[in-house]
Amino acid sequence: MLTLRTADGAAVLGTLYTLGRPRNVACLMHPREYFGAHYLVPSLLESGMAVWTQGARSVGNDLRLEHEQAVIDAATGIQFLREREFEKIVLIGNSGGSGVYSYYIQQSVLEPDQRLAKSPVGKTTRFESISMPQVDGMVYLAPHPGQGRLLMGCIDPSVSNENDALSVDPQLDPFNPDNGYVAEPGQSRYSTDFIQRYRDAQRLRVERIDAVAHGLIARRQAARRQVKEGAIDRGLRLQAAHTPIITVWRTDADLRCLDLSLDPSDRSPGSIWGNDPLVSNYGAVGFGRLCSPESWLSSWSGVSSQAALEKTAPAVRVPTLLVEYTGDQTTFPLQIEEIFSWIGASDKQHVRVPGDHHGRPFAGNELSGRIAAAGQITDWLASRSFV
Repeated sequence: MLTLRTADGAAVLGTLYTLGRPRNVACLMHPREYFGAHYLVPSLLESGMAVWTQGARSVGNDLRLEHEQAVIDAATGIQFLREREFEKIVLIGNSGGSGVYSYYIQQSVLEPDQRLAKSPVGKTTRFESISMPQVDGMVYLAPHPGQGRLLMGCIDPSVSNENDALSVDPQLDPFNPDNGYVAEPGQSRYSTDFIQRYRDAQRLRVERIDAVAHGLIARRQAARRQVKEGAIDRGLRLQAAHTPIITVWRTDADLRCLDLSLDPSDRSPGSIWGNDPLVSNYGAVGFGRLCSPESWLSSWSGVSSQAALEKTAPAVRVPTLLVEYTGDQTTFPLQIEEIFSWIGASDKQHVRVPGDHHGRPFAGNELSGRIAAAGQITDWLASRSFV
């Protein structure tokens, strides 16, 4: 395990695995989790590639997850690998790793002065001043369309008061029988009209939280300016120093997890957070539940985040493989088709293997989807001369 120093002074971890003297390297990274023991590592090593598992500075800390910083973390690792003189670098974006690596590729193919200068928060990205080596291949494994777009699909729009976790607009409540809810897992049935109203309301809720986040940032920045100009008021100094936290209630209410007739697949009822979305939605789990205003706008807002695959995948023009798990409970077949259509590469392939979002089998004795995915990936790497 190595500690690398990023261009903006952060310390990030990485682990380089090798067998023999591999020429090429596969990279794994996630903005919220550390992939040091990822299930693909053994198969990739046995195939003849080195494997680099990259840690982000925000691992385990959604409060500070800003994708622009995660891109800098990715750049630090990729630059390290170029300095080690690996001939070809292939990025493997598993789940949320797809958003980070697509964002990285999008920026790396631009001239420095054309790269994104400001984040959705208004911070300088530093992209124009850092080394961003280009890569040679991309694998999407169980991708979702970006943290923000994912959250916008599962956020509960029936929250009528952001300061009250139990507030409910009954006309938008996905757990209201009048709207089609059935307690038996997977058997809820929602009308086309309700689905459209629900999706529109999801976006409106995200936009409202965006407005709150922008307001909190603006208030702090105004206080900082006054302090910088010489203000000695204690209240202003505290306001300039304080980072507020946004609590986002009820973020596990994707209708497709309740109504299995919507975009049908091999998935089980429920979400990755539990078998009963009513329980998980009102409980402590879920995406983006606690955010700084900056992490909300940069990562969790389906409106403001720049890390959405819809924005970044068209810039991915290197040979690309997309591996879909047929029972994925976060991203469903129609969305996977959409993601595949966004990828800009002319050499791209989409394969499907059985498994849930994490590649686990549907029944105890079935072949693990992880093994099937590893086989598809290593075969593809060999077919493109990466091993």
